[in-house]
Amino acid sequence: MRLYHVSEEDHIELFKPRSPTRMDLDQTKKFVWAINDKCLPNFLTPRNCPRVCYHVGPNTSESDKQTYLSAKSSSHMIVIENKWFETMKNTNLTLYEFDTRQFTLQDDNAGYYISETTQIPIAKFEVIDLFQALSSRNVELRVVNNLWDISDEIQQTSFKWSMCRMGFAQGREDV
Repeated sequence: MRLYHVSEEDHIELFKPRSPTRMDLDQTKKFVWAINDKCLPNFLTPRNCPRVCYHVGPNTSESDKQTYLSAKSSSHMIVIENKWFETMKNTNLTLYEFDTRQFTLQDDNAGYYISETTQIPIAKFEVIDLFQALSSRNVELRVVNNLWDISDEIQQTSFKWSMCRMGFAQGREDV
């Protein structure tokens, strides 16, 4: 297993634990966050780009695969709003890889790992074409007008899913 932090900043040398922004987590602790290789595609978008991400898990039904994936060879989907397409074309990312020994699993479904200690990356990789990075991982990208319908639907399926930055999504009233 490999763990990464994804950033639009390309010069981070040290990752210090920070208080979580998620209110369902212990606010008295601070963490360095990382994502596993399987869920890394969920973060190959601009940071604030709202997105619905889902991938095949061990219990994903054939019916769900046929309904929500376009290609039989694909097992992962990222859905973004069309207004983010141009931003995505012009965004570069840096992947910072971490030593996995000081991280513990926080959320298996979303692939999140946390560490309570300061981390120094063991490697750094540039991603200058996000579309190619997704394609090379056999990830489908779907562009829609509004994320809320697919967000509601995918939560009722047998996929492993994650919703990211939905606070930046077009409002439900726009559906």
